[in-house]
Amino acid sequence: MKKAFISVAIIAGVLAGCNNADTSKNDDTSKNASQSAIEVKVDIQTPDHVKAKKDIELVAHVTQADKAVDDADEVKFEVWESGHRDKSEILMGELEKDGVYKATTKFSHDGVYYMYAHTTARGLHVMPKKKITVGKPDLSKVKEDKDDGKMDMNMMDMDHSKKDEDDH
Repeated sequence: MKKAFISVAIIAGVLAGCNNADTSKNDDTSKNASQSAIEVKVDIQTPDHVKAKKDIELVAHVTQADKAVDDADEVKFEVWESGHRDKSEILMGELEKDGVYKATTKFSHDGVYYMYAHTTARGLHVMPKKKITVGKPDLSKVKEDKDDGKMDMNMMDMDHSKKDEDDH
């Protein structure tokens, strides 16, 4: 009887130890999950008005909890002229320092352009948008771009679900 009791006590102790080990793993996971749930903010610092045919820096300052994010997975600048989203150009942002990512471009002519700073950092994706006026465009020819990126995100979700179906 004593042997049976000791065996049960040992098994219970081993199970309790395993449970504690799993709990510490869960604590780490939940700590990381709560940290990644803190909003990543992207402040586009590119000027609103620039000149045509001059090098222009596209600038995004990435932060989380008011601290610079120097380890973003990627910062991509998508730029297009109003009415020509289908002809957008993607430029990869490079970390300069203190959460500031930059890319350089040149606008060939006056016009109104739009830019998304597609930013993926710490498990989150944000894509703020900015309107940039180049030179002195004929505003009667400008088509306002009302796209806020939500359709793109939904399309991305649909593409992922299709891919998941293909994988099964």
